[in-house]
Amino acid sequence: MSAYSYTNAKGQTYYLHMKDVTLKNGRIQRIYFFARDVRDGSLSSVPAGYEVMETKRTNMPVLKKSR
Repeated sequence: MSAYSYTNAKGQTYYLHMKDVTLKNGRIQRIYFFARDVRDGSLSSVPAGYEVMETKRTNMPVLKKSR
């Protein structure tokens, strides 16, 4: 399985990952994040209901819920 990659406006490539984290109240929440390298938890595609956007200041890719 190859990881979903995104190249930003600066030409830097990032790979999409997912991780389940436990919050202070004990609830488990799934987070999505981009990293410069492929790690455990990499995803092969963007999850349904999300789209990739770039932050204006740093051009970092982030996931945003689709409208």
